[in-house]
Amino acid sequence: MNYLCTMQILDGQLVSRTIKESLKLDVAALVADGKKIPHLAAVLVGNNGASETYVAAKVKACGEAGFKSTLLRLEESVSEARLLSVIADLNKDLDVDGILVQLPLPKHISDERIILAIDPAKDVDGFHPVNVGKMVLGSPSFISATPHGIMLLLEYYKIQTAGKQAAVIGRSNVVGRPMSILLSANSYPGNCTVTLCHSHTHNLKEICAASDIIVAALGKPEFVRADMVKEGAVVIDVGITRVPDSSKKSGFALKGDVAFAEVAPRCSFITPVPGGVGPMTIAALLKNTFTALKRRH
Repeated sequence: MNYLCTMQILDGQLVSRTIKESLKLDVAALVADGKKIPHLAAVLVGNNGASETYVAAKVKACGEAGFKSTLLRLEESVSEARLLSVIADLNKDLDVDGILVQLPLPKHISDERIILAIDPAKDVDGFHPVNVGKMVLGSPSFISATPHGIMLLLEYYKIQTAGKQAAVIGRSNVVGRPMSILLSANSYPGNCTVTLCHSHTHNLKEICAASDIIVAALGKPEFVRADMVKEGAVVIDVGITRVPDSSKKSGFALKGDVAFAEVAPRCSFITPVPGGVGPMTIAALLKNTFTALKRRH
């Protein structure tokens, strides 16, 4: 069967916009009732270019959804003790519903200690072990924003997942591991049989070629090629890497983990880069923040 004409783009921009518009209506209803609106506090350490871009996008999205946001900037040389103090203050601040500390942090600061310091009830990034543990158990929790966003995308497009073979490439605690758990959960989207693949996986090409759903989250540009994808597969590309390109005004091009041009014709559904998973990560973060508000009030 030729899927060239039936391939559909999973448009993260569209779905993210739909979610933000829905949240905006929810916030308007809170305002009309004289109730508190969601407040997200973001902490940015240093001036890493990518982190600046990500945080700016999150703050902008808050405004579009009617949320309140606070951006706290700390110098690159800030001590771990000072950052922990900032987080402690945010934990105690009754007006703050969600806290995110933009990663990566400078090398002299422990990511783990910072994540552990955030109140799990305000951990809208879903990185705290309490939230990770609840996710594994299938209990209500804050799910890491990128996997959560992917699940929302699958749900919006009504992608059938029950009984499907899924391959997740990459085993990071931020995307790969939680993604494998969510896809195998006894819920929709879920009920897949999942293979979690990584650098020591044998027969990776064969595993992917036999999978109905592929989630590529390893950070290697155009790693997934056409011969790794069977016709009609659903392909989710999480990667985004700057690759030098002299033909671009910026001097670089953005590439995903999937060789889109050659893989797309074989797919039933595929996410683009950019415009696929990225916007959904921010939408999921907003949903988590709204949920945090509801749970606390």
